[in-house]
Amino acid sequence: MFFQTLANIFRIKELRNKLLFTLGMLAVYRIGFWIPLPGVDQQTLVDFFTRAAGEGNAVGRVAQYVAIFSGGSFGQSTIFGLGIMPYITSAIIFQLFGSVSPQLKKLKDEGPTGQQKIQEYTRYLTVGLCLVQAVGWLSYITSAGLVYEAWATNPLWWVSSVAALTAGAIFLMWLGEQIDRFGIGNGVSLIITAGILTGMPGAVLSVYQTFDPADPDKMGWMEVMLLAAGFILVVAGSVVMTVAQRRIPIQQAKHTRGRRTFGGQRSYLPLRVNHGGVMPIIFASSLMIFPSVAFGALHDSIPRGQQFGWYYESVRWLNDAFQMGEFPYVLAYIAMVYFFSYFWITVQFNPEEMSKQLRDHGSFIPGLRPGPRTAEYLETVMERITYVGAAFLAVIAVLPMVVNKSLRVDFVVTQFLGGTGLLIVVSVALDMLQRIEANLLMRNYAGFLGGSDDGKGPRMRGPR
Repeated sequence: MFFQTLANIFRIKELRNKLLFTLGMLAVYRIGFWIPLPGVDQQTLVDFFTRAAGEGNAVGRVAQYVAIFSGGSFGQSTIFGLGIMPYITSAIIFQLFGSVSPQLKKLKDEGPTGQQKIQEYTRYLTVGLCLVQAVGWLSYITSAGLVYEAWATNPLWWVSSVAALTAGAIFLMWLGEQIDRFGIGNGVSLIITAGILTGMPGAVLSVYQTFDPADPDKMGWMEVMLLAAGFILVVAGSVVMTVAQRRIPIQQAKHTRGRRTFGGQRSYLPLRVNHGGVMPIIFASSLMIFPSVAFGALHDSIPRGQQFGWYYESVRWLNDAFQMGEFPYVLAYIAMVYFFSYFWITVQFNPEEMSKQLRDHGSFIPGLRPGPRTAEYLETVMERITYVGAAFLAVIAVLPMVVNKSLRVDFVVTQFLGGTGLLIVVSVALDMLQRIEANLLMRNYAGFLGGSDDGKGPRMRGPR
């Protein structure tokens, strides 16, 4: 059945062209990912970030975070080094301000014209963020001695490198928009997913290199089987929680016109259990970088001759406690995930507006009066299911670092047991399957979710 469905995909010319176009654009992204910036000592740069990732310090975590979330990599200074992150940051900023700014709300209410204007502002802000991030990144690698001296003092190199990094990020933004327009799936999400999945061969290689049943200090058959079972279990749980909904029954009011009665149908209002998606983990992981950086800087600023007393001991304890995987770090991380889960529904979910829309369409929740009572009920339900969704996100967020710390498994492997990357891959894969399913069913082909054995859609009985 699965292979029959794949064959059906390539029988449909329009769907086949969309898939090939999407794959071609992703191939262009991966080719550009290996074009280096001039003047940068690439081997020294790779060694520097490999060492930082192995030590688990703040620089290594920032590099890993950027590699997962942006589709770029600071460990390889290429023209796509900034990735798609500036564009995503701009989109998030306008999304957040769209809930509090009257001007942006007015633009949203204008429909496609207003959305096009907001998209234009997002692009302008993306260019500004690219310039700031490019200058900051180049300043950091220059101060770390990762740029050849003859180039580091050359103003022309600075201008060309900033322009190259900015152009690379803008090109990725354009690439994502082309996939949205001519391909299938969300272009930006697919670019991020492609960057995440490129790390999977390295994880498999790491497991292979550390596998030795005869050595008690290395991984044996039991450890490998546990890792595989854990990966399957986490992916299955992520899929379930991503599509999980709380369905609230909705009743349409009956209208009588002449001798005919209209309405009265019963439907459902779906509320997602994980309404915030991956955003709470993204915000939490971003903010948790700052304590380790700040406490690490305080610890390093104390001279060797003064490393005693209550102040030094306090700074040392804070520096050790906020390393990734430590108990205080994990607790703070979980608290951040809960906070941003509720913060996100406060920004994105408006029960008063939803209640007003139900009333305007002549619908109501059985047993509740339209208006404030319905809004209060929707808010209560959303708060309760968000508690469950936040608990799931907290488990997914801390699982990689807990396994890494307790079982001493390389983080390159454990990052596929949860975290931001796994949720992004699962969400994008489900979205792609749903889009392909819709295209197949629209043309009377069997989709991934069912159908007849001959590759056609479900047979419909004609009128008797």
